[in-house]
Amino acid sequence: MAKYEMATEKPSRMDTDRMLQLSNISFAPYIQLSTMLIGKQRHAGGNMFRHQIDTMGILMDYGYIDSVLLKASVVHDTIEDIPDFDENLILNADADGKDVLTLVLEVTKRQGERKDEFLKRIITMGSQKAKLLKCADRISNMISLGFVTDAAFIERYCNETEFYILPIAIEVDYNMYQELINLIMTRRKYLEEIDYYHMNGK
Repeated sequence: MAKYEMATEKPSRMDTDRMLQLSNISFAPYIQLSTMLIGKQRHAGGNMFRHQIDTMGILMDYGYIDSVLLKASVVHDTIEDIPDFDENLILNADADGKDVLTLVLEVTKRQGERKDEFLKRIITMGSQKAKLLKCADRISNMISLGFVTDAAFIERYCNETEFYILPIAIEVDYNMYQELINLIMTRRKYLEEIDYYHMNGK
């Protein structure tokens, strides 16, 4: 796929072919692994397990029914957020395990890697599936940001999304790009409403 060629348009509904394709995907081994994240609380409330399921739902909402992509979305934070997580648990989960692990590692921040370095790596070296997964992950995070009241955190996260995630989104899915822009705008509007920029000389 050429750079900046959009991956797909969001379907108006799940047709029979997509339903049958989805029915042949077994998520159970990956959901079992993902439940290890139930105890990991999120800044906006809830836990990391729910975030994994939400990320998968966002991908499906945009019409993606690829088995490796969806399975990876269910476990995409396990390696990064579970201390001493055994990667072989993903590798041996099922026949897709090797490809799922490869994709999860693409969207996992490496030890000693700064956040900006990690995101730049996805921009320059990430596969299309890694970029789609990162966009869905960020959409979920930006929606959750609506429940965060830490203004400085909101500003940093919006800036990060604008600088690093929008370039990824516009390359792989214009609809995701538009949603991310809208989410950034709503969060910045909140900062304006609480007079954050004025109070901080911005």
